[in-house]
Amino acid sequence: MLGRALLFLRALIVKTLTIATRGSRLALWQAEYIKSRLLALHPELSVTLLVIKTKGDVILDVPLARIGGKGLFVKEIEEALLDGTAHLAVHSIKDVPMVLPEGLLLGCIPKRESPSDTFCSMRFESFDSLPKNARLGTSSLRRQAQLLAKRPDLRIETLRGNVDTRLKKLAAGDYDAIVLARAGLSRLGLSAPNMHDFSFDTLLPAVGQGALGIECREDDYDVLCLLAELEDWKTRVTVEAERGFLAGLNGGCQVPIAAHALLEGEEVLLKGIVASCDGRTVLAAEEKGQTYEARETGLKLAERLLSMGGKEILDELCEKEG
Repeated sequence: MLGRALLFLRALIVKTLTIATRGSRLALWQAEYIKSRLLALHPELSVTLLVIKTKGDVILDVPLARIGGKGLFVKEIEEALLDGTAHLAVHSIKDVPMVLPEGLLLGCIPKRESPSDTFCSMRFESFDSLPKNARLGTSSLRRQAQLLAKRPDLRIETLRGNVDTRLKKLAAGDYDAIVLARAGLSRLGLSAPNMHDFSFDTLLPAVGQGALGIECREDDYDVLCLLAELEDWKTRVTVEAERGFLAGLNGGCQVPIAAHALLEGEEVLLKGIVASCDGRTVLAAEEKGQTYEARETGLKLAERLLSMGGKEILDELCEKEG
């Protein structure tokens, strides 16, 4: 109790906070959610949002894999943190690169939303009911590889834009079906006439999918004290395991990598895959470890998949990118 009281008193030193965020409807929802959580704990705070347009928001007609991937959605926001324009930033963890700029850290990982991927269609009830050569929209090589492994007949077509835009393209008939993250749909209250969540056996999620990451300066102790009250330990452990896996695979280049971690008592169970883009090769494995060694568990799983042939897949794909 004393420790929490001291934490509260220190947090009161902070009077105003600026949250940097992208301008999409989902990004704004996420930033507003963190703002509301902070104000519920500390109504005396003054919290404002700073909307920043990133390179990933500007370039919408090219697949992410061709223009740099994850870092496209955070670079300008991180610059605002480093120069003091903003105190913290709210990201989707799956958009956060493995290596953060010097001086920044993930100060908080709140409780995770569902990490599942969701099938959405106007006319077809399920993924299995899609006709041969159906047009399926996704911008994710991870989804592409796993779904082609199940249905090599599908025509995978690039789908970019925010959640609303993607659903509008579906409604306009541009695709027979699209795949979106369940977390984004749930947070925005959006839906399609036909929807279902994929099982993890069919479609393993992206590293950190469904989780938020609050980034701040590592020397901003007052902000770190505030954020500590939003931290969810279980989510931190599972995300650390998944990000350890990605780090072990050197996930800088855009390749089909997926992982999902679960807590089983004092252990973390991590499942991961490395796949070829055409889905013809999907390497899968799992690893268990103690919760206090979550990142190391991810690194071990990465080593196992690399030795199973993952290194050759990654090397080939990264050479194509380069």
